[in-house]
Amino acid sequence: MNSLPLLDLSRLGGSPRDREAFLADLRSAAREAGFFYLSGHGLGAQVCQTLFAEARRFFALPEAEKLAVEMIRSPHFRGYSRPGAELTRGKPDWREQFDIGAEREAVWRSGDPAWLRLQGPNQWPDSLPELRAALLGWRGALTEVSIRLLRAFAEALGQDREAFAPIYAGAPNQHVKIIRYPGGDGASGDQGVGAHKDSELLTLLLQDDQDGLEVEVEEGRWIKAPPRAGTFVVNIGELLELASNGYLRATMHRVVAPPPGRERFSIAFFLGARLDARTPLLDLPLELAAQAHGPASDPANPLLRHAGENYLKGRLRSHPDVAARYYASGHADKLQGQIAGEGSGSV
Repeated sequence: MNSLPLLDLSRLGGSPRDREAFLADLRSAAREAGFFYLSGHGLGAQVCQTLFAEARRFFALPEAEKLAVEMIRSPHFRGYSRPGAELTRGKPDWREQFDIGAEREAVWRSGDPAWLRLQGPNQWPDSLPELRAALLGWRGALTEVSIRLLRAFAEALGQDREAFAPIYAGAPNQHVKIIRYPGGDGASGDQGVGAHKDSELLTLLLQDDQDGLEVEVEEGRWIKAPPRAGTFVVNIGELLELASNGYLRATMHRVVAPPPGRERFSIAFFLGARLDARTPLLDLPLELAAQAHGPASDPANPLLRHAGENYLKGRLRSHPDVAARYYASGHADKLQGQIAGEGSGSV
């Protein structure tokens, strides 16, 4: 494989033959690469251009205004992160970003599980009210596209189309991240984002015209995933790998920082399960089950079936400053102990 496959979501609503062909292509792409381009999603170019314009306006704000909504102010890991603030495998990522999630009431109280503290309101810059409307609208639209894909995945795996609904219905984990990669400065290296897997069910990425995304299609072999107009880059998250017993593949990927004098913008949407959900193990048809040999075992990143714990694991590692301020109690220590104790047995 030298390039990612391209799938057209509109085929899902076509003739029975088109629908079956799409499901077969979806299953193949998710198993062989864990990544694919998606067209036919119904979101026009104007909507995407407007969102990029709002992202550029945010990152052009004075530093003081961005720091007024810095993530360190949020126990829910929402808000702005300056370049180098987020870590991947212990190394700083050279990007600045703004994270939001579902607008829900903070319900965590002392003594509750640490993962429950992930739920809460977003932070918003006072000087850009348009940003809130744009990102919340985008979150809603991408949730609909992602659920269409999840239903298709369920069918492609021989399940009822609503097989995943019990773990996301009512309160799915909806995470939007607008990202700016400054041009490399030599001192920061080329790590826009280090190699990692995503912890949710699905990721949909909108790219501008600057490349940088790379996917590990085989161990040690990386290919580029350059921007393609009118498409999202879709990848499988750890929860789908768990649910399919490794038949579907959550794939390592990274972003190389743009060269000096260039910048790169992208907008990532992650759909995950409810925080209180446990990922089921699907009863696959025999021919698929014979090819499912269990999820990948990585001692540095054990996969946890409890969705809230799996998300919090990544947040604590990626944002140690937020972790130190809000999760320095025994809650985080308990989670880390579970991670260390479960290891590959956590799946």
